[in-house]
Amino acid sequence: MAVVPAPPTLDVLMTALTARAAAGLLVAIAIALAARRAGSLSGSGALAAVVVGTAAVVAGWGWGALLVLYFVTASAVSHLGAADKERRMSGIVAKGGARDVVQVLANGGVFALCALGTRCEWVDQHVIAAAAAGALAAAAADTWATELGVLFGGTPRAVPGLHPVPPGTSGAVSMVGTAGMIAGALGIAVAARALSLTEAMGVVAIAGCTGAVADTLVGAVLQERRWCDACNLATERRIHDCGAPTRRAGGVTVLDNDAVNLLATLVGGATALLLAFAL
Repeated sequence: MAVVPAPPTLDVLMTALTARAAAGLLVAIAIALAARRAGSLSGSGALAAVVVGTAAVVAGWGWGALLVLYFVTASAVSHLGAADKERRMSGIVAKGGARDVVQVLANGGVFALCALGTRCEWVDQHVIAAAAAGALAAAAADTWATELGVLFGGTPRAVPGLHPVPPGTSGAVSMVGTAGMIAGALGIAVAARALSLTEAMGVVAIAGCTGAVADTLVGAVLQERRWCDACNLATERRIHDCGAPTRRAGGVTVLDNDAVNLLATLVGGATALLLAFAL
C-alpha cells in the first residue's frame, strides 16, 4: 500500500512563505532601484513598487514574473517617443514622467491583493486568479491605449460627442489607442496563461478591455476637469505650466486621473471574477 505523505505543517508553510517573501523583497528592491535610476519611478513610487512586487512574489513566482512583464512593457511604451508625447500633452495631464506612490498603487494594488488571495485555501483559486490577472490586464490596456494613442493616434476624439480634443485629454479615444488597449489586455492574458496562473485567457482579456473602457467613460464624464484662464486652455493640473492656478471646470473633485486608474483596475478585476465564476 502506498504511503500518502503528510501535508506540510503550519510551521513549514510559514517558513517557506517567509523565505519567499525575503527573496521577493530582494528582487523587488533590485528592480525598483533600476527603474528609479532609469527615471520610470520616483522615490515614493519605488517604495510602493517594492511593496507590490514583494506581495506578488509571496503569492508565487509566476505572479512576480507577470508583474515584472507588465512593468517592463508599460515602461517601454511610456518611454517610446517620450519627447514627442511630452510636447503633445504639455500643460494637459496632471502628472508625467516617473510614477509616484499613488500611481503605482492605483495600477498594481488591486492585482497584488488578488494575487495574495490565491494563497488562501478557502478562496476559489480559479476565480481569484482570474481577478488578479484581470486587474493587471486593465492597467496594461489603459497604459498601452494612452501611450500609443498619444504618440501615433493623431487627434483623439472625446467621448461622448466624438469632437476633436488635444492629445492626452482624459476620456478621449483614437483607433491606434483602441488597438493598443486590446494589445495590452491580450498580452497580459497570454502571459498569465503561459505562466500557468490561469486558464481563463479570454476572460482576462475581456476584463482588461472592460476596465480600460470604464476608465475612458469615467474620465470623459466624471473625472475632474480644470481650466487655465491665463492660457484659455483645458487641463488636469491645479497649477498650469504658465504658473497660474487653475479653476475647476467640471466633474467630481475627488476623481482625478489616479482615482480613475484605480477604478479601471477594480472594474477589470471584478469583471474577471464574475465571468470566471459564471463560466
